[in-house]
Order: sequence, then C-alpha cells, then structure tokens
Amino acid sequence: MARSARPPTINDVARTAGVSKKTVSRVLNRSPLLKQDTRARVESAIAELGYVPNPQARALALRRNFLIGLLHDNPNAQTVLNIQEGVLDAIRETDFALVVRPVDRHSPEMLGDIREFLEKQRLYGVLILPPISENDELAALCASLGCNYVRLGAAQLDIAEHAVCSNDREAVGRAVDYLHDMGHRRIGLIAGPEGFRSALERREGFIEAMARHGLDLPRELVGQGGYTFDSGVAAAEQILQAAPRPTAIFASNDEMAAGALHVARQLGLRVPDDLSLIGFDDSPIAAHIWPPMTTVRWPVRSMGKAAALKLIAPDKAAEQPSLFLSDLVRRASVQRRTRPVERAGG
Repeated sequence: MARSARPPTINDVARTAGVSKKTVSRVLNRSPLLKQDTRARVESAIAELGYVPNPQARALALRRNFLIGLLHDNPNAQTVLNIQEGVLDAIRETDFALVVRPVDRHSPEMLGDIREFLEKQRLYGVLILPPISENDELAALCASLGCNYVRLGAAQLDIAEHAVCSNDREAVGRAVDYLHDMGHRRIGLIAGPEGFRSALERREGFIEAMARHGLDLPRELVGQGGYTFDSGVAAAEQILQAAPRPTAIFASNDEMAAGALHVARQLGLRVPDDLSLIGFDDSPIAAHIWPPMTTVRWPVRSMGKAAALKLIAPDKAAEQPSLFLSDLVRRASVQRRTRPVERAGG
C-alpha cells in the first residue's frame, strides 16, 4: 500500500487492520484482552504503514504518563543503581522513562509526600524498594490512587502481581554452611540495620544455620551495622576484640565486608589466612578489593527488570518470576581452617 504524504494515524491503522480504533489502542497499550490473531493483524498494519504512536496522546487517553517511578530510602547507593539499571533494561526501546524519587521513611509526612508526588506525576506505575516496600500503608495508598505498583524485598511482601523477592534467609544459611565445611566454628556476624526486612532475613538465616551446626553465637561476635562501609568498620572493630577471636565473619552486605577487611589489615590480620570473610550482594566492590570477596550474589538487577516488566507488560506478567534465588560466589577471601582457634593470651 502506498503511503500518503501525511503521517499515518491510529485511524489508518484501524482501517488497514479491519478493527476498531479501540482495538488498536489495546494493542499499543499491551492489553491482555485480545486474541493473538487480532494482535498480529494490528501489528502488521502498524509495520506496513510505518505508524509511530504519539506518547502524549496515549498518555492523555490513559490519563497516565509513560513514567515509571522508583521510590526508595536506601543507604546503599549501589543497590539503588543496580535496580535502576534493571528498570532501564526493561524499558529500553519503549516510550517509558524512569523517575527516581528518594523519600525519608522516618518522616511523619512520608505518605502525604508520596501521595502528592503520585497525584501530580500520574505515573504509569511505581517500583518500591526496601525498606519502604515493607510498608503496607504505602502499598494501600498506591492501590487507592489507582497507581499500579510492585514491591521488591528479601521476602514475599504481596501477591505475585505486586511483588518481586529474593531468598535471603536461605542464601545466608548456605554461606554459613560453606564456612562450616571449611572448618570454621567461631564465626562473627555483622548484621544489617534495624527496620530492614533484608537485615532481619539475613540475620535469621545466619542464626538458624549456626544452630543447625550446633555452633554458639556469643553476643561479642555480633556487631550492628548500617549497610555502609563505616558501620562495617565499627562492627568489625568490636567483633575482632573478642577473645578468642573469630576465624571468620559474615557481613550482611559487601560494603560492610569491605569495612571488616580494612579493620583486619589495620590489626595485622591476613585475609584469608587469619580471618575469612563473606559479604552479600556481589556488588562491584566485592570483586575489586583484594583479596576478591566471597559473597552471596543478590540478583538485584534482574529483580529490577522483572519488576518493571510486571508494570509495563501485564500480558507477560505471569511469565515474570516473583522469586529470585541468590547463590554463593566463591572467591579468595575464605580459606579452610587448619590451625586451632587463637585463645586469649596465647
């Protein structure tokens, strides 16, 4: 068919495909309420005519912008960046754009501020990062405003349509199993910050695995961290004062594990000869420090992509996993324990 001088319109597509304008709109908006042959006929007409949808017009019709919001209050910038990269993977070559909105979970105005943001921006949907993803009132707010949402977390927080999660508790248990298999019996824990479900899941996974192996976890071998390098330093300084000193430390993220490595060097301890270390995330810092850090790979970029696809491709929502499994990445920061544990004064 010869193309006219003017750009093709949605009405031209409808006539060529032999369907209604509303059906074309449903194809463009990826509605699941269409037969496959109808969808194929419309897509063929779009390709034949060279029709390019107008995102502003589509936004007016949907009463929503083609914007995906990312709500977060997370002290680990790398986690937020990895999620962003996953979302960008999902929306590449689409009309969608990403809007990042940091919030303050401690503010009494948080829900009101988010309400105002959602009402003004008319977002297509929002992704909510931990720890605010654990706030049921926030999920209810999104639902009340008709704003589709997906909550990311270290445990199942919602029905599959609205959640993407990981198996942090189980993954940390496997990290402790590995240390036990390598001969370590006195193992320290740098826990994550209070108020984070991920910190709770990782702590509980550690405690359960220690109990399963019949290992004690004295109070002096537990340090409280905040998912930052400096908090890892402070926690490791406390743990490594214990007598006898632990032969291994599990840190609830890589930033804190890097802080523990820094303290070990300051104390003249060799990693992994004198102290084995395991982190969590498999962030770039884990592979770039020396020795390279054994860590639990948290598939956060894949989780971000899956969460975004749940928003922008509802017809494919059932194909998107809601649970992502973490696995242990073994590098050079763990060594088999062959010498006896150092005793106080010896």
